[in-house]
Amino acid sequence: MTSFNHVTSEHLSRLTAIVTADNISTSQADIDLHARDQSFFEARPAEVVLFPTTAQQVAEVLKLANEARIPVTPWGVGTGLEGNAIPIHGGILMSFERMNKIVEVHADDFQVTVQPGIGHQDLNAELARYGLFFPPDPGANATVGGMLANNAAGIRTVKYGASKDNVLRMQVALADGRLIHVGSRSVKQSSGYDLLHLFVGSEGTLGIITEATLKLVPVPVHMSAVVAAFPSVESAVETVVAVRGSGLDPAALEFVDAAHAVMLSQSDGVDLSEHPHLFMEFHAVHETVLNDGLEMVREICDEMGAISFRATTDTAERKRLWHARHHSYEIMVRSHPDKQFFIMDVAVPISAYPELIAYVEQIKAERNIAAYLIGHAGDGNIHVELPFTPGDSYEKAMRANHDIVMKALDLGGTATGEHGVGMGKVKYMAVEHGGALDVMRAIKRTLDPNGILNPGKVLPE
Repeated sequence: MTSFNHVTSEHLSRLTAIVTADNISTSQADIDLHARDQSFFEARPAEVVLFPTTAQQVAEVLKLANEARIPVTPWGVGTGLEGNAIPIHGGILMSFERMNKIVEVHADDFQVTVQPGIGHQDLNAELARYGLFFPPDPGANATVGGMLANNAAGIRTVKYGASKDNVLRMQVALADGRLIHVGSRSVKQSSGYDLLHLFVGSEGTLGIITEATLKLVPVPVHMSAVVAAFPSVESAVETVVAVRGSGLDPAALEFVDAAHAVMLSQSDGVDLSEHPHLFMEFHAVHETVLNDGLEMVREICDEMGAISFRATTDTAERKRLWHARHHSYEIMVRSHPDKQFFIMDVAVPISAYPELIAYVEQIKAERNIAAYLIGHAGDGNIHVELPFTPGDSYEKAMRANHDIVMKALDLGGTATGEHGVGMGKVKYMAVEHGGALDVMRAIKRTLDPNGILNPGKVLPE
């Protein structure tokens, strides 16, 4: 394990000179606020919290930290679910909440250049005046920098792709203090190594993103939401495969189990029965195309045994449905005040999705454990939410998590579809990647030889 140094009073003076006194804090309140994310991992405090306002400040801080062997952990807004931004080795916590500007809107090119600390929901609110939006939607108002660092995805991945598919160019600060640009604003890029996507998903372990140019798409002219209930998990999941194989192009295709449906109905005012449901959304330029697609979806759902089917183009109703979906975790936590929740995610090829879900249902039955299923079914991603209390139920939840991850890998999938590796999935990296893990380590040593960038994440120590 790499040996790090503590932040001294001399370091604090030099850091203050870089970011100014207004942008540095050693107060317990700021340290505690940035000691843990939304995962179940315990808090680990940094020694100082910085709030840089420019890319040059970020670069200078990294140069100092690299020379002094002080670990640096980047922080967006703390919505991670795998401990991605927890400063487990102390040192410097670098929060990007004050680097939250839109640098330039390139409306004619369907692009926008932003600082990393802007929330994606805030960004889309500003882009609405141009009739454009940034498609990835992980639910919470995650920052663009955090989304790119984790390769976040969300409900619209099935149509628009994940964060990696919606970025063209980035400015990155390296461990030695260099600022480099990777990628290009040209949509077609075939020049040199693809360093852009090397940094996307690296969780701040190879460099820190200080600016990004993103792809945008026009706000759809026509949108519809579909809610279909099914008599069983199996019929709902098989419908996912049927819809994806039909040639239809859903913008969102979500699976919600019966327990979630009940909670959403009781807490968020959506009319759902006590059955597994699929939530779908479709976008189209022409209303006739949208209606034809909805009719085809209705036919597929009827053939697969749906017990109810509702479609709406009403904006308010559609937003209410997705508001409920996005807040399902908060609703679940409120419904179980005596429990903590471990949220895991895996993803598999769409053809293997029914087998994966069947395996989770088998574990629930055989081990008599509670587990709630909700996920981005259209791209083979499932979130299994495991309630636990300290002691035996915690051990059961961890065993279930392990077995589900291994099943996903056995099916040709991945240990994490969108939450990132962080602290929680590190132990599966060797199983998933084999000899490629040695190549990752070599890249890490080249870009961060002293190991100061977000240590303890992605690569096993």
